Amino acid sequence: MAMYGRSAERGTPPRCVNGRCNMAKMPPVVTCSRWRRFPPRPHIRPSDFVQVPCLWTADPLTVRHILHSGNYSKPWETRVSAAKVIGDGVLVAEGERHRGQRAVLNPAFGPAQIREFVPIFIEKAAELRDVWLDALSVQGERPVINVLEGLKKMTLDVIGLAGFDYHLEALNAHGKPNELNEAFYQLFSVTPPLSLYRLLMDNLPFLDFFPDRRARAVRRAQATMRRIGMELIQDRKAAVLREVTGQRGTIDKKDLPGKDLLTLLIKANMATDIPEHKRLSDEEVLSQIPTFLVAGHETTSTAAAWFLFALTQSPDVQSKLREELLAVDTESPTMEQLTSLTYLDHVVRETLRLHAPVTFTLRGAERDDVIPVSQPFVDRYGQLQHEIRIAKGNRIIIAILALNQSTAIWGEDALQFKPERWENPPKEAAEIPGAWSNMMTFSGGPRACIGFRFSIIELKALVFTLVRAFEFQLAVTPDDITRVGMFTQRPALKSELAKGAQMKLVVRPYSR
Repeated sequence: MAMYGRSAERGTPPRCVNGRCNMAKMPPVVTCSRWRRFPPRPHIRPSDFVQVPCLWTADPLTVRHILHSGNYSKPWETRVSAAKVIGDGVLVAEGERHRGQRAVLNPAFGPAQIREFVPIFIEKAAELRDVWLDALSVQGERPVINVLEGLKKMTLDVIGLAGFDYHLEALNAHGKPNELNEAFYQLFSVTPPLSLYRLLMDNLPFLDFFPDRRARAVRRAQATMRRIGMELIQDRKAAVLREVTGQRGTIDKKDLPGKDLLTLLIKANMATDIPEHKRLSDEEVLSQIPTFLVAGHETTSTAAAWFLFALTQSPDVQSKLREELLAVDTESPTMEQLTSLTYLDHVVRETLRLHAPVTFTLRGAERDDVIPVSQPFVDRYGQLQHEIRIAKGNRIIIAILALNQSTAIWGEDALQFKPERWENPPKEAAEIPGAWSNMMTFSGGPRACIGFRFSIIELKALVFTLVRAFEFQLAVTPDDITRVGMFTQRPALKSELAKGAQMKLVVRPYSR
């Protein structure tokens, strides 16, 4: 049996070219001993210095074992760097802490609660539509818009309202700068320049005695978010208590319906049928606020940008989709109406398969393990292996994009944007242990994306409004489009990499 410990086999790591991994045509098990070889744009991590072996895998059976065995957690280095910014929320917590947070959060992300957010999704999508219409009115014959900028503002406003009933006003360019919005921008939208100091502080935070200008700005932003967050939590707790005053004086899980995710979370956390030792502290509740902000807007806006890009590359799909959307006799559809639109559903699934915003996820082995594989493979010594031995501390990279684009699963046209494939998905896709639609876009297992329903319905509402209102064309050549980022593949232009993530489209109002 193959042992991947300190003497891990050095294989040729899959490489991503313009976001497309050649791993789609590779054997399901690939190993490498250098963590930094994985990302399309290398990012130094502690494992660079200690040379921790890692296993690349796009084998559905292997991935299922890793996600469900309970032996694999997010490595300490990724948790430390994330916790410095967003705290010990559900994205960072492990073990019993994660299970406890997840149990309290789960009810807030059920279908009944997401249904209540649809009017917010539609309202903010319409606001973005009107912002773009105003911008187009002052442009010439070829109106070009960086759609990613507007999509990020729209999804940020959505999570502000749906997340904790707070008006971030990101789309309101003429209003007074919002304090929480400014703090969020400082924390998550300003990419610090790469430097030796930053590498040391990211990997050895206990050495952070002399903060640079960026670190001082981050601390101020964190203080602002903390202050506003605690005010929101105290206000919501007081409101919940007032709500039950004069009634039976207790809160049960059946009392969950509320206006926003934070209120739902607080109601669930205060419910009398939850044991005291399983309730979240105010600090744990506070850490969910930046978690909501990050997870609730970054990936959805990125997915929406890739969605519009895909439509520019398939005009027939764009026309067919618009025809279906215009057949709906309302501008404010319900969740049931959105989910009943078959072709919209197919296009959303195909976009999230081919352009998964998050390209990979990382795990570390808590103890030695033997991992199953779908097919035997030959190791570097020429020996046929039927399983993989993993040593405690080894890293596992689950290649989300490679699984979503695997030709062994999706066929030789796996890299083509083809919504019609969802009329009859390949039976091999059923082996993918994803949380949604037989793909790994939202991961799987106990740590699957808790907000995947929220994201899908928001994306459908956004597309419903924009595609009915506009026609989209790519403003540059397709070869100029590339991906930037490590975990999240944001669109960018090769010719303007210094400007960061963007998606420039020619946008014209649609006339029937």
